[in-house]
Amino acid sequence: MLAAQLLVLNLLIIQPYSNIISQIAIDRQSFVRVYFMSQLSASALAQVADYFKVLSELSRLQVLCELRAGTKNVSEIMDATGLGQANVSKHLKVLAQAGMVKRQPYGVSVYYEIADPTIFDLCELVCQGLEARLQEQSQQLQQLEILRQPSSH
Repeated sequence: MLAAQLLVLNLLIIQPYSNIISQIAIDRQSFVRVYFMSQLSASALAQVADYFKVLSELSRLQVLCELRAGTKNVSEIMDATGLGQANVSKHLKVLAQAGMVKRQPYGVSVYYEIADPTIFDLCELVCQGLEARLQEQSQQLQQLEILRQPSSH
């Protein structure tokens, strides 16, 4: 009997409003994140800033993108990115110190893998924001072009 009641509850109430319920959950998560960020101390915010500094280097982003596909050693990363050995090693050290990648010794080689896959969620959010901003700028440019065209009267 309880299972039937739950099924009716789901079909009549929850499913028709699932989009609204999802939006409420997303809005609540956003509010919690914003509230949490506003409550961080200066030293905690400095750690957040340091984390973003690690991601602010193009070569480190290239290394992370290569490791997204799976575990690789320095030579494989060099081949895929075109970066030199010293450069790749330096960036892997910084990424490891930040906790973004981890080292796995295997025989005479060391392999690297992503330690924190949420990095890619963060990158995806940034890419979505950039895409939205570029689309908005493109639309504004199109509107300007329309305004610059001489009228056909």
